[in-house]
Formats: sequence, structure tokens, C-alpha cells
Amino acid sequence: MSNVAKRYPPEREEGKVEYKYKLAIEKSQKIERLISQMKYRLAEGGGEAFYILGVADNGEPIGLSDEELRKSLSILKRVASGVGASIQILRETRGRRGKIVEVLVRRNREDSPPVYVVVTALGNVDAGKSTLVGVLCTGSLDDGNGLAMKKVARFLHEIESGRTSSVSTQYLGFGKDGKVVNYDLPHPLDEAEIYLRSEKIIALVDLGGHERYLRTTLRGVMSRRPDYAMLVVAANAGLSKMGREHLGVCVVLRIPIFVVVTKIDMVPREVLEATIDEIYQVLKMPGVSKLPLIVRDLDDIAVAVHHMTSGRVAPIFLVSNVTGDGLENLKTFLNFLPPRMDWHSQASKPFLMYVEDIFNVKGVGPVVGGIIREGSVAVDDIVQLGPFKDGSWRLVRVRSIQVNRVNVSRAIAGQDATLAISNVKYDELEKGMVVLDRSLEARSIRRIKARITVLKHPTTIHKGYQAVLHLESIRSTVTFNKMEKEPMRTGDTGEVELVFNYHPWYLKVGDVFVLREARTRAIGRVLEIA
Repeated sequence: MSNVAKRYPPEREEGKVEYKYKLAIEKSQKIERLISQMKYRLAEGGGEAFYILGVADNGEPIGLSDEELRKSLSILKRVASGVGASIQILRETRGRRGKIVEVLVRRNREDSPPVYVVVTALGNVDAGKSTLVGVLCTGSLDDGNGLAMKKVARFLHEIESGRTSSVSTQYLGFGKDGKVVNYDLPHPLDEAEIYLRSEKIIALVDLGGHERYLRTTLRGVMSRRPDYAMLVVAANAGLSKMGREHLGVCVVLRIPIFVVVTKIDMVPREVLEATIDEIYQVLKMPGVSKLPLIVRDLDDIAVAVHHMTSGRVAPIFLVSNVTGDGLENLKTFLNFLPPRMDWHSQASKPFLMYVEDIFNVKGVGPVVGGIIREGSVAVDDIVQLGPFKDGSWRLVRVRSIQVNRVNVSRAIAGQDATLAISNVKYDELEKGMVVLDRSLEARSIRRIKARITVLKHPTTIHKGYQAVLHLESIRSTVTFNKMEKEPMRTGDTGEVELVFNYHPWYLKVGDVFVLREARTRAIGRVLEIA
């Protein structure tokens, strides 16, 4: 057990954290009040909440005796059962007069879909991203020659080269007890079985690290809208050029990050320490401004979990995919990692889904896939699809729906769904199109007014300059038509009018996008659409 806990910040009325000095039930109304309170905390946390026993509402770490703690945990289990949830103990520390216990409360699968957290794996080529994803999701260690990477590769050329060139998603599922469900399956990468057996799913989005695949990497980051980014750094190579580039993308998009240093079995201690020092220096740089935290035990994991959503703390894990060192800490962290996206509030809005993948399934026909951004959709719903190249929209019927390869009658915001649709041909579909509720105005946007910041450009930007715009799953060439400030250089901010060159798209005011061209990088926000 750890030393005396420091004072906690005062409890907030909103949010997913609840302090309880101790739990006691005197009247029947008392448990009903505790159940209502837990329902609220679970809704605030997207299906998860943290209860800290032995702490007063003002954050004072008082502590409980063994008997008080036993009774409080028993009542907490009873309350959780009343809302269809289960509990897991994160850690135990000491207060001034006794024990303090931090408990994760997680909504059970029987009453709702599993808690869903999206994590993108970023980093330089050969840092070990795919290998790490393979080891985490299969439970089998790597042989040092790319065995784990080959298990999760999508294409033959990726197996042959040992390098990921596409966007690949693998699922890591956790059960009621916090154990990984993948390892008990005949096929540990079976999406359907993972989805059916898990209380919580970590969707690990594996992206290419080579510079030539940056456009695909940006599409993966923008379209998947991750809760967090996992920056993978090889201990023997340090934070290389593309690793820094990926870190910069996360910073400008305000995606909280954690760092995983791989291949620690390959290097002597002084080389590992030099790599860690380099990571510390980069994370502390102005503009990045992270607080690095080396995770070595459960106390560090608890600190990291509680502060990840703020984006200020950047936990650092040291692992070996060959020996298995450090992997348990990483898996424990992922189990307790809270969802960041508020999908509960998005679910009440009209349906919206960007098309990230398109398929032509034999016997089924055209199928579109993506994460549902807003609302919900059911089988036999009539929805809008577009815009097509000519700017038109079309009504289509949803023939069937799958979530993680499981047939469902309805899919809701936050779920990764595929929709089989009618009244359209496969050749007419493009990534970046959207599927909309019929109540929404189907607009085909050809020009936007935006405020952009030039992050990097070797020379100057003038009217007529062309770049590739990345927004959600849209990847399209735009031309600078009007500029508030001309020319623009690295570090400049100003309003511009951008015109789509070849295809209209669906965008909304407030959407954030990235501009890319050769060595140029810029970030912008949509102010007006036309």
C-alpha cells in the first residue's frame, strides 16, 4: 500500500468522479438516492465513473477502517448492481486515519453497448506500432522478426515490407473483471466475438509511419476522431522526424497523448535514458507543454488515468514486445482509460455519418462504413446520401446494419458501423461522402471561409496556392481564392476563402481541418460555408 495520499481537489457536481467518505444505508430512500447519483456519474463519464472512498467532499483524505471499507464496498457493489454496473478496484492508498480506495464503476454489457474508446497508434516508421498492436490484441509476444506485425497486417505488401501503409483497426476487449477477452477466444482478432463478450473496447487504429503515407495517416486521424493518441517511439531510434510530426498533429488537434517506448530489450540503459530525456525535452517544449510521467506502478497508472482527459499529462510507458516487460502496466492503463468523447449527448441529434470505407459485398451490394458522429440509424430507415460529384443528393434505404461485424437493428453515435444501402451503385460511392437524416439540410459545399494558422511552409502562400484539405474522411484539393493577409508565412494566422477544385462536400461551421502540401502544414476552422 502507498504512502499517505495527497489532498484531492474539491469534488465537482458535474463530471464522472464521486467522493464518498463512507457509505451507509439507513432508509430505503437512501439507496435510491445513491442509485440516481451513480446513474448521473455514469452518464457524465460515457458509461464509466470513479468512486473514491475515504475522501471528504472537500478532497480531504481521511481514510476508513477495514470494517468501514468492507461495508462501503459492499454497499457500492449493491448500488452498482442496481444500475446494471460492476466495480473494479484501481488502487488503495492511506489517508490520515485509514484506507482510501479508488474504484472504477463500469456499465454492464447486458444493458447497453460496451464502453468504446478510440486510440490511434502514431510514430515513425519501424517504431513498432503494428507489432505493439498485434501483441496487445493477440496476447502472443513478438519473435523479434515481425511475427506480431504480420498477424495484424491488412495487405501482402505490408507483410513483405514490414511497414503499415493503410488504416487498420484492431480491437482490445476487456471483461467485467478487467481481463482481456481476446486471449480466451479461438481467434483473438475476431471482431464480432470481442464485441459480444466485452464490457469495454479499445479500438487501436494502426497508421503508417513513413512520410510517403502521411496523407493516409492524416485521414486516419481526422476520420476516426480518436479519444487519445498513442505515440510509439523506438528506444534505439528516439523521437524521429515523423514521430515529431505526428506529435505536432495531435497538439494542434488537441488530442491527448501517451507515449510508449518500445524495444527496451535491445538497448543498454544509457541509450534508453537518452531516448527518455529526448522525449521529456520535446514534451516540455513551448507549444507542446505536456507534463511527462514515467509509469512504473499502479500509483502512476492511477494518476495518469485521472488526468488523461485534460491533455496536460503525457504518461510514458517502457515496454518490450519480445520479453513482455511493461505490457501489463500498459494493459491496466488501457482498461481504466476513460472515454473522452461525449457520445451520450450526440445520440439525441439527427443522424450523421461520414463515409470512411466503401465495400461491394457479394449478395448484399454497396456497403458504407464509418463512426456514427451524431444520432442513430435503424434498419429500413430512409436517409440522404451525398454529395455526389455533380452536387446532387439521393435518398437511400438502410437494408442492414453491422457493428463490429455483428448484425444489429439500430446503431448509435460513437459506434463503428457498416450500412448496406439501396438505390446507389458501388462505383458512385466515395470516401468523404455523408449519410444524413432526412430532417437535415443536404448542402453541397463548394467554397468555405476559414481562419487558418500556417504551421510550416518553406516560402510564402499567395492567392491561387493549392493544398489538400483533410476533414473527417474528406481528402480534397482546394485553392486559396481570397486572403485576408497576403502573402502568408510560417506562423501567420488569417482568414481565407478556399474553393474545392473537383468535388463539393458536406461541412459544417466550426469544423476543424488540416491542410497539407509537400512540406506545408496548416490548421483551420470553418467560419462560413457557401
